[in-house]
Amino acid sequence: MAIYNAPVRDAQFVLHEVLRVQDQDQIEGYADLTDDLTTAILDEAGKIASEVLLPINETGDKEGCVLENGVVRTPKGYKEAYEAQCAGGWPGIDLNPEYGGQGMPYIINAVTGEFSSSAAMAFSMYTGLTHGAIKAIEGFGSEEQKNLYLPKMIAGEWTGTMNLTEPHCGTDLGLLRSKAEPQDDGSYKVSGQKIFISSGEHDLSENIVHLVLAKIPGGPEGVKGISLFVVPKFLPNEDGSLGNRNTLACGKLEEKMGIHGNSTCVMNYDEATGWLVGDEHKGLRAMFLMMNEARLLVGMQGLSQASIAYQNAVEYAKDRMQGRALDGAKFPDEKADPLMVHPDIRRMLMDAKSFVEGGRAFYYWASSLIDEENKHSNEKAREEAAMLIALMTPVVKGFLTDKGFDTAVNMQQIFGGHGYTEDWSQSQYVRDARIAMIYEGANGIQALDLIGRKLPQKGGAGMQTFFGMVKDFCKEHDDEAMAEFVEPLKAASKELQESVMWFMQNGMKDPNQAAGGSTDFLHQFGYTAIGFMWAKSAKVAQDALADNADDPAFYEAKIATARYYMQRVMPMTSTHLSRIKAGADSMMALDAAQF
Repeated sequence: MAIYNAPVRDAQFVLHEVLRVQDQDQIEGYADLTDDLTTAILDEAGKIASEVLLPINETGDKEGCVLENGVVRTPKGYKEAYEAQCAGGWPGIDLNPEYGGQGMPYIINAVTGEFSSSAAMAFSMYTGLTHGAIKAIEGFGSEEQKNLYLPKMIAGEWTGTMNLTEPHCGTDLGLLRSKAEPQDDGSYKVSGQKIFISSGEHDLSENIVHLVLAKIPGGPEGVKGISLFVVPKFLPNEDGSLGNRNTLACGKLEEKMGIHGNSTCVMNYDEATGWLVGDEHKGLRAMFLMMNEARLLVGMQGLSQASIAYQNAVEYAKDRMQGRALDGAKFPDEKADPLMVHPDIRRMLMDAKSFVEGGRAFYYWASSLIDEENKHSNEKAREEAAMLIALMTPVVKGFLTDKGFDTAVNMQQIFGGHGYTEDWSQSQYVRDARIAMIYEGANGIQALDLIGRKLPQKGGAGMQTFFGMVKDFCKEHDDEAMAEFVEPLKAASKELQESVMWFMQNGMKDPNQAAGGSTDFLHQFGYTAIGFMWAKSAKVAQDALADNADDPAFYEAKIATARYYMQRVMPMTSTHLSRIKAGADSMMALDAAQF
């Protein structure tokens, strides 16, 4: 059976030693994040992940969901696990206390969410999407809508979804056909079909609150005419009790490569009763609040599957006896040495370790920017954080999911033929991780968003802020002890700046030149950002060892892993720069008939 041990020690290292959240007293709630408090929270979250969620991960994958007479039955154990999470208040840990949440900083939700997703990614999606729907209603809904829906959703009695995609359009929402006819009582009749709707129908909660994009007849063409509607499965009465069933239904469950435990539905709306959220024809503004949070969540999913795949591969590499070490037998009394002795196995494990731990620091830092944007006492700091998180969101989503999938595949490779069978869990991590590269905006779209929107936003202020942070760190730690970490970081930052200049000089003249290098730029940025996290981590570890830390092996491993990343992984930034500067002419050269 698979194992999962929540990385509480590593999470605490990032929170308290790298990010030093306890010292950020200008961010509301951070001063309360003492080591004792976060340890208690993370220990309990880790216990739930390993003891409650991990056991249902494999059964969820094998059983999947079943559609029976319009009702979706989730796999065995899902209902009990969901009730346990709700009873502990975990779905609302960072949500508004006014509506029943615990009001903790967003970063705590990010950390506990990683644990849950590693243990059972498909299951964790039910609460993850509800979290985003809550944010959209809180941000754009009327007071009546907030008072009616949010307490129930935060308590877990009701769940939420987002409905964008239609059979003929995914990313291109301007082609959307769903319509909403206004009624005399202020409601709307929503009609249309939505596909790929995660958690669209299930038996975990008594009601499902669908947030649906649709067009009001007579509105502007394209995306400017899209509005957002709240369309519940059961129509709620004023007191929050459930009334009649709405005229919407799950028409089909998608047969998928992975995340079998999550109900991915075709949803049919037949003049279903809904209510406008926010202003007419401004639905994308509200939906993107939910989508941007969802994109960070999906980036975390890539990281989470890499994390659990890595943990299991490490144990297998320690136990599986195969071949002899090239420099002499390590276990002469045995017929073979464990896989762990072989350099190529070490290569894959070190790639994984450096990505998982560096990616965790990157994701937690990005999550802290959300708190800084929303809860910092200084307006200028809030504005700077808003620019940074807007810039980082496509990088978190795109890079962590691309490399998360690659990592899961490499961890499967360590198992050899056993990894390809369903007797072990590695196949599930690969299959589950694959969707994260696709949904909430495929990674190619994330790359285009990065170079086309986020990079030039406010004259490139976000990018310059990032470069400034890296420059300041390198200048502050320009000494012999840090040289092996600072010099590669300097070089990567310089190369990233070179790519930005190339886009400015060539992309404006020919947009294909920019688009052709967009994915390379996203990856180049991702490697550099994680390298920045590793340089900071190495400095913290050096200082801890100099102060005679109680756990020297932990800090020694951090330094060794940071060294590996700088020597073996960071050089990928040069490769991506070369690919960007090669331009798009060769990729656009063939006619369609020549493929």
